[in-house]
Amino acid sequence: MIVQTFLRWAENASVGEREKAAAALSSTFLTLSPAHDRYQPALAALTHLLDDPAAGVRRTLAQTLAPAAHAPRSLILALAEDLPDIACHILTLSPVLTDRDLVDLVGRGSRVVRGLIAARPRLGAGAAAAIAEIGAIGDILLLLDNDTACLTRYSLLRIAARHAGHGQVRGKLLCRSDLPAEARERLVRHVGEALASNPFVSRLIDPVRLAHVTRQAADSATLQLCDHATEEDVARLAAHLAVDRRLTATFLMQALVCGRIDLFAASITHLCGLSHGRVRAVMATGRSHGLRALYESAGLSRDISPLFVEATLIWRHQAGRSGGQPITGMFDMLTETVERPADPNAPINELLDLVEEMGHLDHRRRARAAARSLAA
Repeated sequence: MIVQTFLRWAENASVGEREKAAAALSSTFLTLSPAHDRYQPALAALTHLLDDPAAGVRRTLAQTLAPAAHAPRSLILALAEDLPDIACHILTLSPVLTDRDLVDLVGRGSRVVRGLIAARPRLGAGAAAAIAEIGAIGDILLLLDNDTACLTRYSLLRIAARHAGHGQVRGKLLCRSDLPAEARERLVRHVGEALASNPFVSRLIDPVRLAHVTRQAADSATLQLCDHATEEDVARLAAHLAVDRRLTATFLMQALVCGRIDLFAASITHLCGLSHGRVRAVMATGRSHGLRALYESAGLSRDISPLFVEATLIWRHQAGRSGGQPITGMFDMLTETVERPADPNAPINELLDLVEEMGHLDHRRRARAAARSLAA
């Protein structure tokens, strides 16, 4: 009888009256327990209001039901797929929506829906991952601005892979302390590539020189990422570099002589297939022939493996004397210890040229630091 009376009244009531009735009915309904004899009739009346042609009536329902944890799931799901200015209350507030519901809504919803979900407080990992996978730039920016969203390592990697070229996304990602090292490396490398492709820069610097400088800067930035990375992050970074074919002899030599031993060992581990513990043990205590066998099993040629062996022995000797302090002087010691072949085009000569150039850059950095210290 209550439902019949309400339906007859609603046929002739104005929009404003129906909005007031929707607010009163939904507020009263939230005070009823499912066992109450008026619960089902009230639910039927509210369900009828879902088909009201006036958006204001449905908006009133959404505003009243959205914060309630015990609101009927059927009503919440229907309102979540209504017009954006109605659904927004449900999508951003309703605790009834599960992470799975939100994933489905992200998949089949509009850009407005994805943006509303991206800004939802305490957004779950599943919905955040769905937005990271298919979201446009606007959705991603809203997601990154949502401090309470659960962004997993995978989601951050996907955002970096999809939107590394967008400056705002790149900036927000690089400011995050939880950004995986391989994602950070991808973003930093993209900055270098963008700079190299800038017409103004390409007109000022010879293309060959520009390519060399860009590659050197990218490698240097990658090595610096290891300074505060965990062992697990370093291993993942090495695997990422291997996929991108970045674990070249040149890069490995830079990692070794710059003292990024964790990255160097992780890279050798990835390339040779031995366990990480075994690789570290050979590096720390192995004889020259053992080191050479290790490096050649990782793909380094016989022409250059002796240079890596000598660099490892110097690092081992210096590490024993440094007492945990940063190792210095490896560049000079290596170039002075290893004899250059007569052939100027020999592969080992190219690596020695690299080490010598890195030594000059290291001297300049130290000189600048000393000058700044004196000036201060």
